[in-house]
Amino acid sequence: MTLPFRQLFLCSLVSALGLVSIVPNTNSANAAVGGCPTPALSRFQRHKVVRGETLESIAQRYNLIPTTIIGMNPALQNDAIAVVGSVLQIPPYNGVVVEVPRGETWRQVAAKYKVRADSLFEVNGCQEDPRIVFVPGVNWSPNGVVTKSVLPTDTGTPNRASLSGYPLAQVATVALAYGWQINPATGQVFFHSGVDLLAAMGANVLAIAPGTVAFANDQGTYGKLVIINHSGGLQSRYAQLDSIKVTVGQQVKKGDLVGTVGTSGQPSSSQPHLHFEVRSSSSLGWVAEDPKGYLKK
Repeated sequence: MTLPFRQLFLCSLVSALGLVSIVPNTNSANAAVGGCPTPALSRFQRHKVVRGETLESIAQRYNLIPTTIIGMNPALQNDAIAVVGSVLQIPPYNGVVVEVPRGETWRQVAAKYKVRADSLFEVNGCQEDPRIVFVPGVNWSPNGVVTKSVLPTDTGTPNRASLSGYPLAQVATVALAYGWQINPATGQVFFHSGVDLLAAMGANVLAIAPGTVAFANDQGTYGKLVIINHSGGLQSRYAQLDSIKVTVGQQVKKGDLVGTVGTSGQPSSSQPHLHFEVRSSSSLGWVAEDPKGYLKK
């Protein structure tokens, strides 16, 4: 990305989001302090919509939720339909771009949006005095309301009682928790949408509750992935498997075998583990939740 394009991109992005249209000092806005991740504002991509793509499929491709893409592309806010041939701005992860008001610090911005200060600092390249920041884990809903990306905005609190169990035969050590984390392999800050549970290669992976298999195949960074839809608008995901033992449409009971532990896809660690997620249904798609409250042995 050339310097003039960075300035033009940031200016147009800020203007599009209804913020003050000020081109920040390029050094402070785009350059990371030595040893820190590249600032999120320097890692935006452009995606040209092709026939057959939907907002949800595009969001899934980039591991985002649809409301993130809507917030970064105001033209979508009226109908949330991605027009073939249109070019979308794609951030590296869920969040919003905000201007740091004069007289405020980035720490105050972190407190205002209820995000971890260390995550905000690292996501923005460890800059001490940025004018424009990317706030992780927060999104604009289509009506302009700020919401937490990890919560469904339209369905209310899901029925947690309908989903409770454990996906392995024994309680496992959590190798990587849910939420904003530092990738042990790359050192970059990223949002981890599930938990990684350490287990032996080939260990049985079990359905945590009754449901219907909605997906059972290879899926990008997830590797071999099984998705089970449950009652109460909830979904469980079992990823980076070595093998899959169910088929789409199959009805499963709690404790049924769905696959075996492996290292397929792009796991965060070379140690065999199960990447496990819980998601809830909303008008924004399947939104990742912290699995901790659902894991009961």
